[in-house]
Amino acid sequence: MSKIAIIPARGGSKRIPKKNIKNFLGKPIIAYSIETALKSNLFDEVMVSTDSEEIAKIAKTYGAKVPFFRSKKNADDFASTVDVLLEVLNYYEQLNIKPEYACCIYPTAPFLTSQILIKGFDLLEKNNFDTVFPVVKFGFPIQRAIQVNTETKKMAMFQPQYINSRSQDLETAYHDVGQFYWFKSKRLLEQKKLWTENTGVVVISETEAQDIDTLEDWHLAEIKYKLLLEK
Repeated sequence: MSKIAIIPARGGSKRIPKKNIKNFLGKPIIAYSIETALKSNLFDEVMVSTDSEEIAKIAKTYGAKVPFFRSKKNADDFASTVDVLLEVLNYYEQLNIKPEYACCIYPTAPFLTSQILIKGFDLLEKNNFDTVFPVVKFGFPIQRAIQVNTETKKMAMFQPQYINSRSQDLETAYHDVGQFYWFKSKRLLEQKKLWTENTGVVVISETEAQDIDTLEDWHLAEIKYKLLLEK
């Protein structure tokens, strides 16, 4: 096995109940991630790491494999993405299966395309990065970010030296969009972390991503997705 897609999808979700399988414009949102991974033809296997029988059933319906159920330790609120990925890689190692590359694809990434996945892998391989993930630039310079006292409502700048700086004169900053992480399996097993000094990024546009943490985010994502389909 050369490349594996790992979709982490636990059953518990407090802010949006059953978030990973909630209906997103006609089908469970996890289906988009599974179908995109399969469509890319990059992977020898597309698997879902879950603790939920309901999620497992839906994942299999859309073509993913669920070879085992996630441990209780990695199914609580404190388990990190890295913990889950290490559990998956260790499971396959016990079967003497050692994929050279792996890609963690989040289950709530309907804007992800096969083209971006391919672009990410090409960058990982060409530049010999440990990890590659997509980013979007901040809509406003972070150097002029403001902090607010929640009681008095008094403001203060995080970096007051930029109070009189023009936006166009400040350096562009980017943030992780939470869609996927391409990585070398061996490096993750060694370092136990995804972000290293040897990490690259794929810059995508704001129309190609949407953070989904609240119901408001969810509704905005559906509106945004519909607009993309109309183009």
